[in-house]
Parts: sequence; C-alpha cells; structure tokens
Amino acid sequence: MPVPRSVTKVMKGGVKFTDSVDRCKYTLKELSRAALRDVGKYVVKETRNNFKAAGIHRTGRGSKNTQYWVRKRETDLQVGFKRGGFYMGFQEKGTSKLRPTNALRDAAHDNIKTIRDIEGQYLSHIEDEQRALAMIDDREYQGD
Repeated sequence: MPVPRSVTKVMKGGVKFTDSVDRCKYTLKELSRAALRDVGKYVVKETRNNFKAAGIHRTGRGSKNTQYWVRKRETDLQVGFKRGGFYMGFQEKGTSKLRPTNALRDAAHDNIKTIRDIEGQYLSHIEDEQRALAMIDDREYQGD
C-alpha cells in the first residue's frame, strides 16, 4: 500500500487546518511492521545458533524450517517451525523421553534488550518522516 497522499485542508476564519492523520497512521503501522521484520530475522538467527549449540543440527532440517511471519492485518510477529520441521516442536518442548531444548524460547527470552533496541531504532524515526518512509518496505514479510 503506497503512502496516503490525501491531506484535508480546511480554512476557518482565516486559519488553515491541515489533517494528515491517515498519513501518520500509515507511517506508524509500517514502521512497526518493519521493526517486527528485523526482530524476526534476529530471533530466527539466534534460534538456529541455539540448535547448533545444543547439538541438534545434525541434518539441518530444523534450522532450515525455522521461520518468522509478520502478518499485515494484525501487525504482529510469529516465529516458529514450518511443516518440514514439525518434529522441532517436540525437541523444543521435550517429551517423556527427551529433554526440552528451549532453543526458540531462549532465543527470544535471553535477547529482550537487543529486541527492544531493534524496535527502538525504527520507532525513533517517527519524528523524521523522510527517514521513516525510506525504512518502510511494502512487500509482505515472511522469512526463512
């Protein structure tokens, strides 16, 4: 979706009112989506590193099937495993015969400060509209 260009201008008693709420709403939503995209990339990378450190990376299928999704309508982030790595859920949470690895949980939990820094980097550009628009990418976000 391109940046809304509609700006309402109203003259009342010699005073000019400019309404650019739609443009601000678009910029805020797209900046938060861009921040979530980078957080997703970071968490997936850390999860893959945790799999390697735990010695689970024998075939590499678990790492290859770790993915993030940034949904457009709800503007939220999901990190998980694709269908080819469904068994990684068993290794993540554990079973009666297998200790949990918590690779995905630890990737997010242990890096909360870094995640906040990534989000803050994007949201600090709210004041500068041109820099904010340069950071926004209109493609649907789904990463491997």
